[in-house]
Formats: sequence, structure tokens, C-alpha cells
Amino acid sequence: MTVWHHDFTQQLPMLPMQQLETYFGLSRFTDWPNAQGLNALMKLKGSLHVPNFICQSELAESDDYYEQIIHQQHIIPTRPNSWHDLFNGLIWLQFPQTKRLLNQQHVEDIEQYGLSPRTLRRNNLTHFDECGVIVTYERSEVFSQLIENVKQHQWHAVFVDNRQYWGNEINSFIFGHANLEMLLHPFIGLTGKFLAVEVDSLFSSLSYKKQVAELDIRLVSHIQKTDLFSTQKPLSPMPLLGIPDVWDANNDPEFYDNTDYFRPKPSPKSASKNDK
Repeated sequence: MTVWHHDFTQQLPMLPMQQLETYFGLSRFTDWPNAQGLNALMKLKGSLHVPNFICQSELAESDDYYEQIIHQQHIIPTRPNSWHDLFNGLIWLQFPQTKRLLNQQHVEDIEQYGLSPRTLRRNNLTHFDECGVIVTYERSEVFSQLIENVKQHQWHAVFVDNRQYWGNEINSFIFGHANLEMLLHPFIGLTGKFLAVEVDSLFSSLSYKKQVAELDIRLVSHIQKTDLFSTQKPLSPMPLLGIPDVWDANNDPEFYDNTDYFRPKPSPKSASKNDK
């Protein structure tokens, strides 16, 4: 009989799954940690500012939108035995202040503009919530340039020539719960939307728990100060399987020669055509 977490444990060599296992110990659960299990994890981890999780079937009928339910009723509807909803819950437990801010901004736009059509900010919020990748980098000209190289799709410079910095001065965190779900069955083409966050030189020496706690604070500050998600294209693409320690095949430099996956930066002309 296949245990519930078989797909997860199969991918434990991947950095994102290692991080979740280290923090939550999912493989020790005998059953799906559905709403009740997530609430138990919340208490165990002492997570603050997280609404209670509630099974979708226990919700009273309502015309309210998902984000409105979270904001108004202070509960997170959760479908049972759903990787998508489980990963969403685990992101809430790691980045509660950021998730609350995203929820608040969704609701602000719904109240001001209605549910449809969706605003630019709500579309950007959803992209980050579902597919976001956070890349932290230490404050220096070298690492600032590497972040710019990512934005310019200079993949060899980022992942091959400067590979030694990943897991040290540069670190990655998968924020998007949809991407975590897709990483259970990874495929060439899997791409996230990345946001770079500057940190100090002590960050990489912190425990994972302290890293996400600090990152949660920094994310809220950055999003609020820049009004990030109200801007056009605030996030840049990141081929997830190219991040060191995410996929064994990327230990071979030739892996990055696949230009169908590691695409060059579109020219300004082609980019403007795609925007039309």
C-alpha cells in the first residue's frame, strides 16, 4: 500500500522538499495533515497571525470569494488530501505576515474594483502566490550583478560560472505552492517567477527557521515600500530545475545548453509584440 507522502519522499533529494521536511517533518505523519493536521503544526511551530485551517466541506454556503473568506472569517478553506492546499498551508505557516499582506491587497482591490475583471495587482499577487521564488543575496556588487544576470537570462553566468555561491551567499526559497506541487513530478519547462531580496552576511549561517522568519519580515517591508504588485511585470522568470540542488541533472554544465528551457532574454521588439 502506498503511503500518503510517497510522492513527497521520492523528491527529498530536492532542496525545496528538504527544507519542508527539515521544518515540518512531513514524512513522520501517518495520515494526510489536512486542516486538523495543519492546525496542529501551527500550534507546534508557534506560528503567529495564521488563521485557522478548516476543511472545505465544513464551510457554510457563501457567495464570498476565497480571499474574502480568509480576510473576513479568519479561516483558510482547505481541501482534504490535496497537495496544492497542503503546500499552501505550509507557506502560510512559514510566511504568515507575507501571506496576510497578499490576502489584504487582494481584498482591497476586490472592495474597490469588484471581482471582475481582475486588476493588474491581483494578477501579480496570484502569480507570486502560486509560482513565486525568493532569491536572497548578500549585499555586495558581485551578488547584485548576479541578480541582474538572472534578470537578463544569463543562465551560465548564474548557475555554472558562479555556482559556488548558491547555498551560501545566494539562497533560494520556493514560495509558490503550485510550483511545490509540480515539483512532486518535475518536468523540463517548469518555471517560477522570482523576487530578489537583499540580506546581510549572517543570513546564510542562520537555521532555516530563522531564515524564513527574517525573510517574512523583509518581504512585507519590500512589498509595502515599493507597492511591488501594482507595477508592470514585477517578477522575472526562473527555470526552477536550473537552481543548484533542486535537480540532479543540473550538476552537468551541459544541462544549461537547452535553450528551449533556458531561454535567452527576448529582444525589446519581440517583447513588445508579446505584450500586445
